[in-house]
Amino acid sequence: MNAAEFLDTNVLVYAYSPDSVKAPIARRLLEQAVAGQCWISAQVLAEFVAVLLHKVHSPLEPIRVRQILDVISPIPLVPWRSDLVARAAEAHGKFGIHFYDGLIVAAAEHAGCRRIWSEDLKPGQRYFGIEIVNPFTPKMS
Repeated sequence: MNAAEFLDTNVLVYAYSPDSVKAPIARRLLEQAVAGQCWISAQVLAEFVAVLLHKVHSPLEPIRVRQILDVISPIPLVPWRSDLVARAAEAHGKFGIHFYDGLIVAAAEHAGCRRIWSEDLKPGQRYFGIEIVNPFTPKMS
């Protein structure tokens, strides 16, 4: 599989947020992921489910969350691994990023990704050679 992109949690959340102006962009990326062109990690999946179940204004019922998980199940998944936790700690020390952001970077690196789509990490920054791109930033003309 040649999935060289990685989705951060916020992309999945916006894809399932009908009121968000970011939803169309997030849905396009989600479609690419379901087609096997992007990876996610167990951490991203868990964070996404937590948001769906615990949204302050409109939490989803577990049965609906299960339906969503079935839809996104084709997305390649990087599982939890102890070496990724160690690499995340290394990313924290080397780049000064939060440990959990380091887990995103470590999972993307493990999957062989060249890009992470995220609005939480600094756009244009490279961590272990992986470029951060904010898909929701308007293109400069």
